[in-house]
Amino acid sequence: MPALAVARQLEASGAAVEFAGGDRVERRLVPAAGYPLHRLRVRPLPRGDKAALARAALVDLAALGAALRLLARRRPQAVYGGGGYVAAPVGLAAALLRIPLVIAEIDANLGLANRVLAPFARRVCVALPLPDHGPPKFVVTGRPIPPLPPDRAAARARFGVASDEQLVLVFGGSQGARSINRAAVEAFAGSRFRVLHAAGERDLPELRAPRDGYELVGYLDGLIEAIVACDLAVARSGGSIWELAAAGRPAVLVPYPHASADHQRINAEYMRRAGAAIVIADEQLSAERLRSEVHGLLADRRRLESMERAALGLARPHAAAVIASEVLAAATGGAGTAVASGQLAQLEP
Repeated sequence: MPALAVARQLEASGAAVEFAGGDRVERRLVPAAGYPLHRLRVRPLPRGDKAALARAALVDLAALGAALRLLARRRPQAVYGGGGYVAAPVGLAAALLRIPLVIAEIDANLGLANRVLAPFARRVCVALPLPDHGPPKFVVTGRPIPPLPPDRAAARARFGVASDEQLVLVFGGSQGARSINRAAVEAFAGSRFRVLHAAGERDLPELRAPRDGYELVGYLDGLIEAIVACDLAVARSGGSIWELAAAGRPAVLVPYPHASADHQRINAEYMRRAGAAIVIADEQLSAERLRSEVHGLLADRRRLESMERAALGLARPHAAAVIASEVLAAATGGAGTAVASGQLAQLEP
């Protein structure tokens, strides 16, 4: 989704955009957004199992060869790496072919692919300031997000929320968050406010909405609208913190404890220190604790308003445009293609 937000900005600036990706969610989202997708067979490098590591390395070496052939054929003016292991072979191919490379890190630390690619990149666009990584190569841009719906009243109307009702939005990642799912259903069973709970398809069969006014779904089409519509969010603290900040939504954040390099805890603390969120550690989450925190916030209008201002103060709604400008600045002159990867972007003058 961040790469698609950058792609839209590149396209708005006159660039032709293409993607290179694997077999995950990009296989559905990229064509649906109207962009060509060049699929590569790439595997993450597992830890601990030497045989599995060797097999994955062979697959990725073949992916590098495929990426070299792709870039030689498309002749891009610039390559954008949106992070994740699928961006590594395209970024390395760009470095070998001396094609300008810009990469982005959407988490609170450099992932393995970006640690490999950073020495070859013209710019590294990061969501948060990183220790020991500063200008001129590292630029703090925030995380690219899709445009926010401009009309909050219309967003609330879409979910059937009246002007005098309070809406709590509950969601995890794309697979949901089991600890949040279980705690929320119990915590808000007797509450009077509306609840919109996106539980993920994995956990949905074991959950039941506890009352009227509690809408329980697996996948929520239009999460960004739901964020704009809600009065308070209960969520993990991955990349969605940037949508929450841009919308000025207060949050109760429960970081996923097994996130790589503990980046969700770092994200959550970033929000908490600014006054935009309450943070509950996953092992400390209970229905009682969640009920107490959410009811206390919803009853304190002044604190909610303070958290809204704090969230807006952290927002970087123009991150996608800033990153696109870095890609365009890196692109060389002349005819041809300019590729965004991670995902692949292609520029034409």
